[in-house]
Amino acid sequence: MSSSVTSSFRRRGQDHFEPDDVDAQVQRRLRGQLEQIDYTTFASNKAVLGQAIGHVDAARFQHMAVAAAHARARWVTGALALTESNHMPTPEQTVRLAQLRASYEELAEAYEALRRMVERGYVVLRSAAP
Repeated sequence: MSSSVTSSFRRRGQDHFEPDDVDAQVQRRLRGQLEQIDYTTFASNKAVLGQAIGHVDAARFQHMAVAAAHARARWVTGALALTESNHMPTPEQTVRLAQLRASYEELAEAYEALRRMVERGYVVLRSAAP
């Protein structure tokens, strides 16, 4: 079975069986069951993530964005430094560069995950005090 990486999770190849000869009443019942599953997932995410994270505000997003920007800068400046000379990077330098990239990617993914949590209503976004 194939898998592909999306922005934050792995999605297996499409293997859902969708029969063509199912009558309308069975399809409606199945859609209702699937909607219940989706609601249960939503309610579970809202309860767990809301309790674990609480609320977020613009300052918390800014802190994550700044951390990701610093990590990206360290990764790219590290790559630039490695390419200043005419020699190939050592395996140790390459490993360090990969670690810098991984730090940036993890922070960027966490930022996007938090944004999706707010977008989906799992976590409350509080506005700044007037």
